[in-house]
Amino acid sequence: MKSLLFTLLLSVSASSLFAQGAPPQGSADQPYIMEYYYKAQWGHQQEFLTLFLKNHYPLLLKNVAAGRMLSVKIETPANHGTEDGRWDYRVTIRFKNSTLATTANPAEESMIKELWPDQGTYKREEQRRFEILLAHWDLPVTDITPAKK
Repeated sequence: MKSLLFTLLLSVSASSLFAQGAPPQGSADQPYIMEYYYKAQWGHQQEFLTLFLKNHYPLLLKNVAAGRMLSVKIETPANHGTEDGRWDYRVTIRFKNSTLATTANPAEESMIKELWPDQGTYKREEQRRFEILLAHWDLPVTDITPAKK
């Protein structure tokens, strides 16, 4: 009897552990949201942002214009946190759907060449942007706000 009770308790506990994760994002034809976090070397936050706005943001806007992305939002925290949890910029992108969010854009290379004809300068500045970057992580997010009744 004790082993049966233990087995039952263990199975209930295990199933609740697996159920605690975030729910998956909507269906394949629904918008898909990704947050991209950037942590620059201390003292180089403004340099990173300047390079990001010059050499990456226009590409994101071109993807919005092409319909691959629905929106792009750039944020920075108002206050600072601990160094291990610090991030300097969060870029939230709403993609048209999960497929477009998780596959390479076949037109990206031509978009880059169109936006930045001086490829030498573009590549040097992008290299510098990544040299001063300490950390970068991507986080898919799901809006689970209950619908208003």
